[in-house]
Amino acid sequence: MTTENYVTLSRTGDKMPLVGFGCWKVSPQDAENTIYNAIKAGYRLIDGAADYGNEVEVGRGINKAIKEGVITREEIFVVTKLWNTYHNKTQVRPAFEKQLKDLDLDYVDLYLIHFPVPLKHVNINEIYPPGWYQPNKTEVEFEPSPMYECWHEMEKLAEDKLAHNIGISNFNVQMILDLLTYAQIKPAVLQVELHPYLQQSRLIAWVQSQGIHITAYSSFGPASFIELTNDGKTTPPLLENEVIKEIADKHKKTTGQVLLRWSIERNIAVIPKSTNQERIKSNLDIFSWSLDDEDMKKIASLDKRLRFNDPYSYNFNLPLFD
Repeated sequence: MTTENYVTLSRTGDKMPLVGFGCWKVSPQDAENTIYNAIKAGYRLIDGAADYGNEVEVGRGINKAIKEGVITREEIFVVTKLWNTYHNKTQVRPAFEKQLKDLDLDYVDLYLIHFPVPLKHVNINEIYPPGWYQPNKTEVEFEPSPMYECWHEMEKLAEDKLAHNIGISNFNVQMILDLLTYAQIKPAVLQVELHPYLQQSRLIAWVQSQGIHITAYSSFGPASFIELTNDGKTTPPLLENEVIKEIADKHKKTTGQVLLRWSIERNIAVIPKSTNQERIKSNLDIFSWSLDDEDMKKIASLDKRLRFNDPYSYNFNLPLFD
């Protein structure tokens, strides 16, 4: 049973909380108060990204909590991500510095490469965040910016202690194997989509065997993708799944707590998002109890290898995970 509420990152010894608050789809107008309230409720990891378009407001929420003495800067673990249009070796640091300025922080605790996809550069002053397409275009355009050059620039940020830890997101084993051949600083964390409909057991076991910690996003499955993909619309919600409901009733917990605890049992961090104060609090209550072997076997039977965050399903003609 996992009772510690953090994992220790090997290179720095930094303690990364196992439960954080995700900033994806938090509207800019709500972000400052939402993040501030999450910190007041007890969250000590904030997971954001340039692509979410709310880093200025997220930074305000963090800094408000610091200024009011709710936390110190050292007590909050801030995660953000490098977007695909800034993979070129000349663009990594300017993009990072823009994010650091938006967040109004001196450093971040973890900086991830959002996707292993080098999109054609879009000038920060032209449109920000740029998304997947060039301005006024409807086709995804790539550029020849090799990952080894991008990672070397990430390492420089770590060496300069601007990003205390660096990592990756949405990478498969082949990409990670390649990265490990040239990395002077091994990625501390891999962040991937993970829930009972997409359990990725072989990936998880291999990545953890390499000393890389894992953060799960979209722990509630299709809930965040209803308006984005057909699978999101048509797949029965995990929060209402009969197997999950049965396990929740057994432990007198919510289905959301069961889904989060399932990842914690595998020593995987989670970053749920909610605007509901009760759910914000209940999502933190996943360390005082545990799932048993029978529960884990029942949840294992739900695996459909069903991925919701897939660029191919967004009509980008990019089968990234095939």
